[in-house]
Amino acid sequence: QVRLVESGGGSVQAGGSLTLSCAASGNIYSSNCMGWFRLTPGREREGVASIYTGDSSAVIVDSVKGRFTISQDKAKNTVYLQMNSLNPEDTALYYCAAALPASYWRACFRPVPREGDFAYWGQGTQVTVSS
Repeated sequence: QVRLVESGGGSVQAGGSLTLSCAASGNIYSSNCMGWFRLTPGREREGVASIYTGDSSAVIVDSVKGRFTISQDKAKNTVYLQMNSLNPEDTALYYCAAALPASYWRACFRPVPREGDFAYWGQGTQVTVSS
């Protein structure tokens, strides 16, 4: 059974940093695409970053490039999203997602991760940035 568990969300002031973690279980991690998405009220869930766990090739969307970094710890089957210079517009529910391994190539090589390419989702972790 696949399970993705996010942690690390919280409340910070503008300019602050947070690191989100996503621990994966259920034989879904190896040589697959893992992604981070976020959801704000009134908007669709948007892709933020993705990483191919085979070689750590990563995609960061333009809106957070230079501030967010995605990384992994293969030994722990865990993906991280380091978020720096946070601003109120980053306030959202952040989700971790995993693609079907047979489709990792499609999920991980778009300039903007697409929700439909990911089959498994965590429960989300809230990030709130105050001004």
